[in-house]
Amino acid sequence: MTINKNITNFNPPENQWYIINAANQNLGRLSSKIAYILQGKNNKTYAPHIKNNAYIIIINSKLIKITGNKKTQKTYKRHSGRPGSLKIETFSELQKRLPNRILEKAIKGMLPKNFIGKKIFSQIKIYTNDKHPYCTQKPLPLNEI
Repeated sequence: MTINKNITNFNPPENQWYIINAANQNLGRLSSKIAYILQGKNNKTYAPHIKNNAYIIIINSKLIKITGNKKTQKTYKRHSGRPGSLKIETFSELQKRLPNRILEKAIKGMLPKNFIGKKIFSQIKIYTNDKHPYCTQKPLPLNEI
């Protein structure tokens, strides 16, 4: 017995914009919820091979919260490829220098490691304060995370 895996009459939904205030939100819980929405797993018509049309605006990324001693113990590594160029930063150092990078790395690690993951990663817009240029898109607030 064979199962028909073809999706017939699939009309992808229009672009849906969401806005999330990251102030006083836990890093892991927030990033897993964002990855869940970006992949389209909250839709009835979820299919892993179809790109979702959800766009997420994250504001106040510099006010993200973490628990425990991660402010001093969690490290982020970067390497240019040259010998001896490994740079290691703690969470607090990276938050002072590039607060958006923390959320970017957390969300990117939770997305699929294929071409769809790369496409949907470009659908997040992260801002350190509460100003963003996407007011005309009329984003829906997602504060009950």
